[in-house]
Amino acid sequence: MDSTISTHDRSRCADRDANDPLAGFRSRFLLPDGVVYLDGNSLGPRPVGAAERAAGVIEQEWGEGLIRSWNTAGWFELPRRLGDKISRLIGGGDGEAVVTDTTTLNLFKALSSAVRIQQQDAPGRRVIVTERDNFPTDIYIAEGLADLLNSVGGGYEVRLIDDELSLEAALDDDVAVVSLSHVNYRTGSMWDMASVTAQIHDAGALAIWDLAHAAGAVPVALNAADADYAVGCTYKYLNGGPGSPAFIWVNRRHQNRFWQPLSGWWSHARPFAMADGYEPDNGAGRFLCGTQPVISLATLECGLDIALEVDEAELRAKSLALTDLFMELVEERCAGHGLKFITPRGHEDRGSHVSVEHPQAYAVVSALIERGVIGDYREPGAMRFGFTPLYTSYTDVWDAVEHLRDILDTRAWEAPEHQRRNAVT
Repeated sequence: MDSTISTHDRSRCADRDANDPLAGFRSRFLLPDGVVYLDGNSLGPRPVGAAERAAGVIEQEWGEGLIRSWNTAGWFELPRRLGDKISRLIGGGDGEAVVTDTTTLNLFKALSSAVRIQQQDAPGRRVIVTERDNFPTDIYIAEGLADLLNSVGGGYEVRLIDDELSLEAALDDDVAVVSLSHVNYRTGSMWDMASVTAQIHDAGALAIWDLAHAAGAVPVALNAADADYAVGCTYKYLNGGPGSPAFIWVNRRHQNRFWQPLSGWWSHARPFAMADGYEPDNGAGRFLCGTQPVISLATLECGLDIALEVDEAELRAKSLALTDLFMELVEERCAGHGLKFITPRGHEDRGSHVSVEHPQAYAVVSALIERGVIGDYREPGAMRFGFTPLYTSYTDVWDAVEHLRDILDTRAWEAPEHQRRNAVT
């Protein structure tokens, strides 16, 4: 393409790939030829072995073992066993997490549990704080819980922090719990978990962290930060597959204080006793609910096992290098096209994706996808590109920016097919 003089060129990117300590992980994932996949922050690719694992569950464990496989194949223990693996990835310990349900349901459980603790410890605290720019489901669930509590005279409210109301200003004596995303889904901005959790605790509130865009992408240290709860999905950087089960992590000091409101039989201390009354399990197991999706859990483990092999420092270093390179190349090669980064430049302030605003962002993303450069679009007006260090190369970044430059130069995004919105963006 363009031979414009640059501080970078493709051969230098290839040299960086040749010396990349994580380069070998690319072969552990199945990506189509000719595709630059920059949407692993929304759905990770299929790990090698996942299809075979699913086939094994279907053909042998289900097909031949039938119901016996709940015992003989270890199905019953999967939520706890995988929870221990995820807990290691996010700075927790064994027995502190389970894999189950969706992020949305798990957030409801965590918020409800936190509110009940505060009802006992500080009954006057009836404000739930979250971010106006949080992923919408996080706001909806907080609002739904407040509405449920208020239907029986609770007097709860949701307080949104934004450019006009800072977290510090929002933290008064009325706040019961603060629910934040470690890495923002749209902008890629990242909170300092340890210092913010300490700030929340100093104000007498509890801290819930949504790790959907953090787990498997940036270092997370829940116990070191003294977090109270955490939730997150597994189909992004953990490569669990579309709709794979989410996780919930609960600090040990909170696990047995109250049972969570979705008190299904799987969270019972003796589920097969078929007791008339509910007796909650001890530990993180009480945050389960109903029968688990065994096939999805089994295939998720393929992605988790890969993630557990990775050196956290090398992962973070490459993530920052890839996102730095993308920003530099966009500035050098796409100047004059009205692009605006909304992702922070500081290394300590961002996760592993970069978002760029443009007046025709949706159409530009559509044109990129047509060329095999797959990112995504988020309202309002943001092109979002995820840089997953395990399979994204430096030459991928170069090629993606070259296609972006060409689409902007030629106005290829104006084609009618790029003006039509798909149901999923």
